[in-house]
Amino acid sequence: MTTFRTQGVHLSRDPRSEPELRSGEPARNGASTHATSAVSANGMLDPTAYKYVVEPMAARHIPAVSAIERDSFPSIWPASAYRREIERNDMAYYVVAKRTPLAGPARRPRRFPVLGVDTTPGDEGLLSKLGRLVRGEKRAYATDEAEELETIVGYSGMWAMGYEAHVTTIAVDPPYRGEAIGELLLVALLEEARSRDAETSILECRVSNHVAQALYRKYTYRDGRVRKGYYSDDGEDAIEMSTVALDSRTFRETLAENRKRLLLKLQGTGDG
Repeated sequence: MTTFRTQGVHLSRDPRSEPELRSGEPARNGASTHATSAVSANGMLDPTAYKYVVEPMAARHIPAVSAIERDSFPSIWPASAYRREIERNDMAYYVVAKRTPLAGPARRPRRFPVLGVDTTPGDEGLLSKLGRLVRGEKRAYATDEAEELETIVGYSGMWAMGYEAHVTTIAVDPPYRGEAIGELLLVALLEEARSRDAETSILECRVSNHVAQALYRKYTYRDGRVRKGYYSDDGEDAIEMSTVALDSRTFRETLAENRKRLLLKLQGTGDG
């Protein structure tokens, strides 16, 4: 299962409280758009060549992020917290993963109602909108808004704090797990961490999440101390994990080799 959230960095910006490979959009908050191998000239994955691509999270993506979060974590962050992170926090870097036509048809029913398709003209009056808000029902979206939201299948984020890049969250929509999307999201964060001259990347992971731990170890994360009762929802312990130096030969070669294999898998030509 590709979900994890740290509790060492939270969107409240209190470091003591809980908690790519890009496509088509300029980076925000000082994020780099440096070119890497197997990508287009502007440093972004070509959505006509890969099943999944990533791009920096924007405010318009938050409804899809929140929907995936509700399916991934026992407690969720409010939409307003994500908005603050991507619009006001220069330490933060968040990305979303999107499926392209190469990924095939959608694997879940539509989440986001379309104006004029799933609603009638009377549904868009002020009283109707207020009624839906009170009842907790979804608002309707313009066709292009809904279509983009339906393509979002995962997200991840980190804080670049001095010499450390602290991964705060990674989540993949349940129907799309097992497609290397979580790895794609992690690689996007690690590449951004290097571009910001971070010396290492750190995170916390549930002791029971062996799938996530295997992915992190693949990218040189190593186990540190166990933090007892770290997760507030169920009291589970967490393992602190950190990479080798991001500018070391070991990390650079590991990242390059794993990235090459990942891109082949995302093209549908590799064996994963």
